[in-house]
Amino acid sequence: MLANITGEHEGIFLHRSQQEPLLASGREHLAQLLGPTSQRTEALSRFEQYACDLWDGLAEIYDVAKIWFTVVEFIAQGINERPPSLVVRDNERLNNPDWFQLPEALGYVAYTDRFAGTLQGVTSHIDYLRELGVTYLHLMPLLRPRTGENDGGYAVADFRTVREDLGTIDDLAALADSLHQTHIALTLDVVLNHVADQHEWAIKAQSGQQKYRDYFHMFPDRNIPDTYEENLPEVFPDFAPGNFTWDEPSQSWIWTTFNSWQWDLNWANPDVFCEFVDIFAFLGNKGVDCFRLDALAFLWKRAGTSCQNQPEVHFITQALRAAMRIIAPAVIFQAEAIVAPTDLVAYLGVGEHAGKDSDLAYHNSLMVQVWSALASGDSRLLATALNASEAIPPTTSWATYLRCHDDIGWAIDDVDAQAMGLDAFEYRKYLSSYYAGELEGSQARGAHFQTDLSTGERRTSGSAASLAGIQAAVESSDTHLLTTAIDRLMCGYSMVLGYGGLPLIYMGDEIGLMNDDRYLQIPEHAADNRWLHRPMMPWPAVDQRRDSSTLAWQVFTRMLALISARKHLPALHAGIPCIVVATPNPAVVVFHRAHVDGDLIELYNVSDAAQTLPTSSTGPLAGHHVTEVLSNSVISLDTPTITLEPYSVWWLTAQLT
Repeated sequence: MLANITGEHEGIFLHRSQQEPLLASGREHLAQLLGPTSQRTEALSRFEQYACDLWDGLAEIYDVAKIWFTVVEFIAQGINERPPSLVVRDNERLNNPDWFQLPEALGYVAYTDRFAGTLQGVTSHIDYLRELGVTYLHLMPLLRPRTGENDGGYAVADFRTVREDLGTIDDLAALADSLHQTHIALTLDVVLNHVADQHEWAIKAQSGQQKYRDYFHMFPDRNIPDTYEENLPEVFPDFAPGNFTWDEPSQSWIWTTFNSWQWDLNWANPDVFCEFVDIFAFLGNKGVDCFRLDALAFLWKRAGTSCQNQPEVHFITQALRAAMRIIAPAVIFQAEAIVAPTDLVAYLGVGEHAGKDSDLAYHNSLMVQVWSALASGDSRLLATALNASEAIPPTTSWATYLRCHDDIGWAIDDVDAQAMGLDAFEYRKYLSSYYAGELEGSQARGAHFQTDLSTGERRTSGSAASLAGIQAAVESSDTHLLTTAIDRLMCGYSMVLGYGGLPLIYMGDEIGLMNDDRYLQIPEHAADNRWLHRPMMPWPAVDQRRDSSTLAWQVFTRMLALISARKHLPALHAGIPCIVVATPNPAVVVFHRAHVDGDLIELYNVSDAAQTLPTSSTGPLAGHHVTEVLSNSVISLDTPTITLEPYSVWWLTAQLT
């Protein structure tokens, strides 16, 4: 065992001539372990394809020769236990490896209990998801958490059981099967950085079992923790200051990045890696199609750094992904890495990891920049920031979104802000104040989350509808404000669906679901105002989507039209890069997506006033008659200028209707 609580290591390499016999022996060992499975030949072929990726990832961190056959044994067990129906699904996915990149792909994100009560309840609402066009369902943390506070389910006490009030692991498998029959993939969270203090591993560590103490970072005094603390930021400064917690039963200081009851795992220990191969195989064999790798950026600890975005994280992910490609090739990984834009692309694989890291990663910067542009009415910072991003591997995709379950951290890069003549700190302060509704002219109804007293930085909670101004308009019964707020919301969502990648709709956004302060009546939620935008799905309001006099109808019909238009545009395949172009008019930005079947030019007015710009801003389409896809109308671009109404969106193609 290579338990290494200091976070320092020496990569352990064997010359390729020394590796090859062990790779071959690994294949032979796998062949001996495989049962009478119909996929024997295919599994061995996949091992040959991915064994080097697996080996190379492991070799950067562990003495791979010592653990190689153990890892192979976990892989064999996963293959042997894979149900025949999922083997069929594997083969379908292998024939369509870009299934999550297609323009038809659409994600939906929800908490099981808030969406439908139970897993069986989710099954009863699959028709609704299909009506919306969903092909990818992410159910927020549903594995059994610790009792009491649990960070919204991210303090996992058991990776192999479901929260009791939601159902059973068999219910999860049944839901996955029902989703698969309607061509919807299931995504589940697996937290890699930590487990709950009530997890079996933590309990055994507390009891003094050295094997499990080595699963964590445990220190007898504050000497080493204080050294690390000099460079560590605080994730939850309000209610979880510091990164270490004294644990009386074990007489140790425990590394707890997020909360005192979330114990960080020691990924320098190969036993931890093997445990997670086993966990992924178990859940993958229940029908999970995608694993959202939570808190991925925090895995590796190195003194003198922030202990985020360390290179070892990518070798760990590469090795885990390779193992799962051998066990269950239908399964993909989604990186939850809410990091600086300069660090983000690495989670999709760059350099030696290109195409070998995660398959999906959240485009956090897009979310921030869209809200920024809608607040300021100026798209230049958005264009600067998005164009600064590196290209991603063509086999991967961004997961794009306007809102999620979490707060918004105003990740405005200092360099990008300076390029626009902005003071980054003051601009971030402006955004948090704007979306808290504190500035004159703001119709937003958000709330400050986790003000950092040492820096003054503030994050923001609130639903998309409330941030866009719908709540303020409804409360004031102002129909003009409501129309403008819906236009603002749809402008934001149009950019999310038009940027490319896999767009995600957060539960309720499709009907304009607003903030709900009833979370204050629930003791375990009251101190965390992120529950403001995690309401229960109001199904009576959802049913109003067919009544043209309701808010639900106004938002749902426009969202549905946007989704429908997207599905028929080959240029929105995630493998195609999006070029963001600033125009002579700061309020209007252009997304240009080039495709062999025809370019797509998207124009967005991010302001509350009509805007005129040169027709030449439409690039190769200027001077022609084109189709505006969203309205299915023909537009002439043979005039010197064009005018876009407030918050209007044009998706233009050369193909005429």
